[in-house]
Amino acid sequence: MSTEGRSSAGRRQQGQPIRRRDALYGLGASLGSVAFTAMMASDLARGAEADAAATGADAPPAGPLAPRPQQLPAKAQRCIFLMMEGGPSHIDTFDPKPKLEQLHLEEFVRSGRDKSAMESGKRYFVQSPFRFRKAGESGADMAENWEHLAGVADELCFYRGCQVESVNHPTAMYQMNCGNRFGGDPAIGAWTTYGLGTVNQNLPGFVVLPAVSYPQGGAANWGNGFLPVHYQGTPLRPTGSPILDLEPPPGVSREQQRQTLDLLHELNQAHAARHPQHGELQARMANYELAFRMQMEVPAVLDLAGETADTLAAYGVGTEPTDGFGRKCLLARKLLEEGVRFVQLYHGSWDSHDYIARAHGQLVRAVDQPIAALIADLRLRGLLDSTLVVWCGEFGRSPDNGVRGGTAYGRDHNAKAMTIWLAGGGVNAGHTIGATDETGSEAVETVHHVRDLHVTLLRLLGLDDSRLTYYHAGRFKQLSQFGGEVIGELLA
Repeated sequence: MSTEGRSSAGRRQQGQPIRRRDALYGLGASLGSVAFTAMMASDLARGAEADAAATGADAPPAGPLAPRPQQLPAKAQRCIFLMMEGGPSHIDTFDPKPKLEQLHLEEFVRSGRDKSAMESGKRYFVQSPFRFRKAGESGADMAENWEHLAGVADELCFYRGCQVESVNHPTAMYQMNCGNRFGGDPAIGAWTTYGLGTVNQNLPGFVVLPAVSYPQGGAANWGNGFLPVHYQGTPLRPTGSPILDLEPPPGVSREQQRQTLDLLHELNQAHAARHPQHGELQARMANYELAFRMQMEVPAVLDLAGETADTLAAYGVGTEPTDGFGRKCLLARKLLEEGVRFVQLYHGSWDSHDYIARAHGQLVRAVDQPIAALIADLRLRGLLDSTLVVWCGEFGRSPDNGVRGGTAYGRDHNAKAMTIWLAGGGVNAGHTIGATDETGSEAVETVHHVRDLHVTLLRLLGLDDSRLTYYHAGRFKQLSQFGGEVIGELLA
């Protein structure tokens, strides 16, 4: 056997039998990888042809973001992910705990694994400052300050059984967004565009609408990780021009810019022919072309002037405190209409360690009307059945806290209990799944690790976590890290 034919990982001596591990590694790294690439290329072509047949347009050239067929039958074809960064309190939003009214300000004492997330010194049970009510025909539990969301309660599926592993913001954010507490892995939006591509080749497939300050963990929350760079999230700036350099420099016409890109493409192609394995160069070339096409299309997409006065008012645009998040929700709807596959919106910070009545009260007022308007608008336009909407934070909050004086009650981090809700195509709308214990400290019914939530979200989008894999660092990797199960109760 030649030196080139040996597995460098196994370092076998000539004449030794091939180990099963070496054979599998070699298959994944060589012929198996080629076959997988060929299969994905075939999927790209079929997806482009199917989309062209549906729209009557000419099929676009196959590429990394060309539309691909779902792996499994599913209603949802796109996703809006509403990330409430900082850890919203389930106890003060969608999971009422009357027991805390009885225990309010009683000393809280636990030990071992049941210790509070950030326990130190004397701690006390804290009741919610908000009153709750039953909303909609489904009788969904909502704090009364969710005035607008109550109007679409029957579109929502509440889930109270999810748990994560970390009580630290950056690691919990990474785990919720990427499946890995330590960062560096692809975000769920990257996996989605990797699996499904995107309809509009003039826009990114994965768009992020962050707050003025990035969430803890930064841009890695929407990174491509080990996937090709085509799949990373594209953040739009919350102030000023959403994307820098949308217009050519002064004195440069579109025609001159096109000629420059054509010359650059010719030079890059010659270099790529000499270095066919240089994937980053191919991605950079594609990004130049996408940037040029975005200059033509993005300004109209980002312009809200074409929306009616009634629509702007419904989203809370032009009034405080809803203007900022209202614009994001309206822009998310427009991006979906233009063919973007995955849009993630950030709002923070929900990290209310004290004065939770004031802090959560202001935060709810800022997002309540825009989110309700988004869901109603998607329904009105016939988009909700084909759109998955997700609302969550990185963890929940504890039923206890230290008392800092007066009524400055708040809550600490809690990885063992939280509330997530889903809406849109394929979800079990009008139901509440799972439960936490009587104080809200831990999930006790339909309990699942966040990896199972990720598997479920992919399933709702027609993707199979066990088949949506990418070969990297010696193995085929997936969003769930090592596999998970669908939470069947969340599916209609």
